[in-house]
Amino acid sequence: MAYLNKATDTRHWAAIEEASFVAGMRLLFWVCRVFGRWPFRVVLYPVLLWYVLTQPRARRASGGYLARVGAPHGVLGVTRHFGAFAEAILDKMLLWGGLFDFSRVRLHGAAPLLEMVEQGRGALLVCSHLGNLDLCRALSLRTPGLKVTVLVHTRHAQAFNDMLARLDPRSQLNLMQVTDMSPAMAMQLSERIARGEFVVIAGDRVPVSSNPRVALASFLGQEAAFPVGPWVMASVLGCPAYAMFATRSGDGGHELHFELLRERVSLPRRGRDAALTELAGDYARRLEHHVRRTPLEWFNFYDFWHVTGSERANAAH
Repeated sequence: MAYLNKATDTRHWAAIEEASFVAGMRLLFWVCRVFGRWPFRVVLYPVLLWYVLTQPRARRASGGYLARVGAPHGVLGVTRHFGAFAEAILDKMLLWGGLFDFSRVRLHGAAPLLEMVEQGRGALLVCSHLGNLDLCRALSLRTPGLKVTVLVHTRHAQAFNDMLARLDPRSQLNLMQVTDMSPAMAMQLSERIARGEFVVIAGDRVPVSSNPRVALASFLGQEAAFPVGPWVMASVLGCPAYAMFATRSGDGGHELHFELLRERVSLPRRGRDAALTELAGDYARRLEHHVRRTPLEWFNFYDFWHVTGSERANAAH
């Protein structure tokens, strides 16, 4: 099992101030609310172009990712990538502002989970930074009996979260700040699962800690570090683990995909690292499938493939 060396990691994702990108979204939200989505885009893209030209680190990360996924990766392609991010932020604001059209959300693979809700059984949902995670949280407020807790590290984007809270205080109700899994937190989450609730955790960002544990898995043609925390958590909680992907569809609507990864995660003492690597690989393959379907919807604007030689040597295979 690899431990990321933070001293050699060029920049951790949490050090990137996403709130700076959304500093003007309140004005753009007003433009959309008053004039519509296309006037919003007319105002948005000159701002995006300025941002792309003045933020070389984010521009390089976006261009490198787009090249890997086979999408246009010049200035125009990168601008479109950031444009998709801005559209996702707008959707979050419309969602918590009560202006989102839920009739255009299509669910795929949700039947087993809805059955679990009726039976009072919980599960772990492993999400990604693909599309709009808030869509699942908002749907939980509209589905009787469905309770969702999302594990997040959002202190680096506090300004944006404060803005969502002003639109609807409920946007903050089911968020749980987490940097590492403590026994107390494991017990609290286990109680929630036992009550038939769902716990959501990201599977595509290295955790914020001094020595985060990761597994290396092939993703878009090269090995990348994926956190093992979701799979350790699923093993401790003793519940099914589903992958969840939320993306925009070609007609301007949204899709929520739920895919069973494991009915139960077992991590034997012997072969534990190999089991974690297998789970990370299975998740990475499903993430790659959905990323290739909607390449502009993946919002990790940093060098996701930065893995040092020592990390590679210590990774489980």
